[in-house]
Amino acid sequence: MFSNVNKQFLVFIFFLFLSGIFWLVITLNETYEKDIKIPAQVVGIPKNVVLTSVPTDTIRVTIREKGWVMLGYLYTDQLGTIQIPFKSYDRGRGTGVVGINELKRMIEQRLEVSSKIIAVKPERMEFSYNNGECRRVPIRWAGRVIPDQLYFISHVEYLPDSVDIYASREKLDSIRVVYTEALNYVNFRDTLTVECQLAHLNDVKIVPERVQIRFHTDVLTEETMSNIPIQCVNLPAGKVLRTFPRYAKVHFVAGASQIRNLRAEDFKVVADYHEIELSHKEKCNLYLREVPQGVSRATLNTKQVDYLIEEEE
Repeated sequence: MFSNVNKQFLVFIFFLFLSGIFWLVITLNETYEKDIKIPAQVVGIPKNVVLTSVPTDTIRVTIREKGWVMLGYLYTDQLGTIQIPFKSYDRGRGTGVVGINELKRMIEQRLEVSSKIIAVKPERMEFSYNNGECRRVPIRWAGRVIPDQLYFISHVEYLPDSVDIYASREKLDSIRVVYTEALNYVNFRDTLTVECQLAHLNDVKIVPERVQIRFHTDVLTEETMSNIPIQCVNLPAGKVLRTFPRYAKVHFVAGASQIRNLRAEDFKVVADYHEIELSHKEKCNLYLREVPQGVSRATLNTKQVDYLIEEEE
């Protein structure tokens, strides 16, 4: 009984395998249209030339062909990489172009005679270059980087702090800074280290393309600085302005580590003699003209004081 069952099972497997082969032959004999990606590369670039654009590195080709040929295109390296000779398509003035007809010709050389190209994307390939002219420019971050509510960014460190850009002379003259891709980091307290890509600029090659940025944080602290001398601006020779009091107080917000190093001389509080002369008021206005970098929300405790103008002896 077991022998008969085994024989029937083997016969079933044989005919199943045979029908599978017939089905596969019929299926592969059908005509299909498929999108196939073919790598492309600009070759033969002179040593003194730098490509400043990012040339299209993949060509998408829609091909009509029978299934068994299509399998070779899809799952083997039959089509290889299309190599575009630099000198053949250099148009001068820092540009090169490969038209649709040339792209089709390069692809057809790799296809079987029976294969038909339906579409090619992109329809043309362009590249730009220069003869090694470059410029070093600083890096700046872009996006949304916001620390926790009681913290602020005290210092930003770039590694490296600048990059080399290769482009046409006009672009080299116009680019002053290179920004990063849009960053998005919020609610952090400790030093934040980010490795990011630099923003892409058309027809500009950036070296290096990735940088590391460190956002150093500090705790926000409110403080008052006293004994800031009041200075007089636009004061004529031979006159002396005396204010009562002689010193001003400034209330501000800054990082805890920065506050320890601040001095009264880092702030500048002034009274304007021209304004005093025109107004003839009993009190003169005070203005906060200078504050140290990193100090925010700086305000004067008193914005008007008594004064006396004397002739200098």
